[in-house]
Amino acid sequence: MQGIKRKVVYVGLYEAIAIVVASFGFAAMSGQAVSHAAPLSIAASVIAVCWNLVFNGLFEMWESRQAVKGRSVARRVAHAIGFEGGLVVILVPLVAWWLDVSLMAALFMDLGLVVFFLVYTFVFNWVFDRVFGLPASALNAPQGASQAA
Repeated sequence: MQGIKRKVVYVGLYEAIAIVVASFGFAAMSGQAVSHAAPLSIAASVIAVCWNLVFNGLFEMWESRQAVKGRSVARRVAHAIGFEGGLVVILVPLVAWWLDVSLMAALFMDLGLVVFFLVYTFVFNWVFDRVFGLPASALNAPQGASQAA
């Protein structure tokens, strides 16, 4: 599976799982009801979807220019850290405002979820690639094909 279809399936599956986990996580960490935390999780998901599309597009553009193809553990770790790091910068102010906590408290809450999401992102990407195959950007060019693009 390649192109936009791959991205839509990827984002849909990833975010559906993330909304459920984040709703319970925010509720547990803030002491507030899941019904109050769920809208925050949905908003975070929408933000994450937008960030996901931007980040993965940039990552795959960079990846397609690399001499070494494929997705090593190091490349997968860099991908997970880059994605989650950007998301922390975007989401901490939202979490602080929605849950009416300090930026520091929101950062600690978000970092608790980041620990989970770093592992989740790594495992999800690995499983997704095993089930649906690697994207074209990570595949070796066929014998005799030009490397110029």
